[in-house]
Order: sequence, then structure tokens, then C-alpha cells
Amino acid sequence: MADRRRTWKRFGRWLLAALFVVAGLGHFLRTDFFMKMMPPFLPLHRTLVIVSGVFEVVLGILLLVPRFSRLAAWGIIALLVAVFPANIHIYRHQELFPLPPIAHLLRLPMQGVLILWAFAYTSMPRR
Repeated sequence: MADRRRTWKRFGRWLLAALFVVAGLGHFLRTDFFMKMMPPFLPLHRTLVIVSGVFEVVLGILLLVPRFSRLAAWGIIALLVAVFPANIHIYRHQELFPLPPIAHLLRLPMQGVLILWAFAYTSMPRR
């Protein structure tokens, strides 16, 4: 049973890391798309999009490095909290993104799911 749990936890780590690396690369490939997500009260939209993309890629990679995985998990949590205002902006300005309203609504609690997922990797592994 412990082996199965360890396997699922390892799979989840790789999946979360891949999600963040791919999302981070998207910040470079579709910068203008991500800039539309930025709330107007934040300055330097392009810079913040690029910086958040760098953080997503780096944290995703570090999540797979045992020495840094706990720190990376905490970094992912901090990043998700930091970008939450953008998710609220997206929800409040749905006309910017042609998706069904439910998709915009579900994006908000999905941040909590991602935070809990990352939190699973903040503790030391059991030996």
C-alpha cells in the first residue's frame, strides 16, 4: 500500500511540475494573452507576465529536484496566491476571454485545488 501511495505521489509531483513548466512557457509564447489577465492596478504588465513565467518554469523544474522540492512547493503556493488577483480580474471581466461563465467561475476554486496539490509536497518524505 505504501508503494502505491508513493507511486501516486511521484506521479502527482511530475504532473504538477509539467503543468507549471508548460504554463510558464506559455507566458513567453503568448505574452499578449497573459497580459489581458493583468488587473489594471498592477504596473509593468509585460514584465510581470515574463517574470511569473520564469517563476513557473523554474519552480516546476525545482519541484522535481529532491533537494529543492519542498522550497519549490512553497514557492508554487506563494505564486498561486500572488496571481489570484488576476483570476478575480478574469472573472469580473469575462468579455476578455470567450469562455462559458462557468469556466471563469471554476477557475477561482481551482487555485485552491492547486495550492492543496502543491502543499502535499511541502513536508519531508517519510523514510
